[in-house]
Amino acid sequence: MSTSETSRFVRLRVEMVLEITDPDALSGTALESIAVEYGEPGGESAEERMLAEDAVREDGAEALSSLVDPFDLVSEVPGVALTQASWSSEIVDYDPDDPDAWDLDDEDGEEDEEDDEEGGGGVPHNG
Repeated sequence: MSTSETSRFVRLRVEMVLEITDPDALSGTALESIAVEYGEPGGESAEERMLAEDAVREDGAEALSSLVDPFDLVSEVPGVALTQASWSSEIVDYDPDDPDAWDLDDEDGEEDEEDDEEGGGGVPHNG
């Protein structure tokens, strides 16, 4: 494919640090979402549902990940179709009072090198 054929595809990278202020509300909402997704307990996917419920009860990151859907983030944006997405969440050590806690350049460095080679990079957006 030439550059003109692939230029319509954009990789959007988003990284956020969220504070779980009410773990019970978060896991409760995730459990409600699972109930809607899997339907009545005891069906064909009962074991899968049980595993999902256990995960969101035990881990706030799992509960959050089960509720965040990249399609919802772009579904109302005109002229855009989501073609592929993946996401994950994890519990991290974060100090909001540490001025160096949010260092976007502190990753593995490979992405920065790729961006430099391609003659550009992303446009940071902190809004």
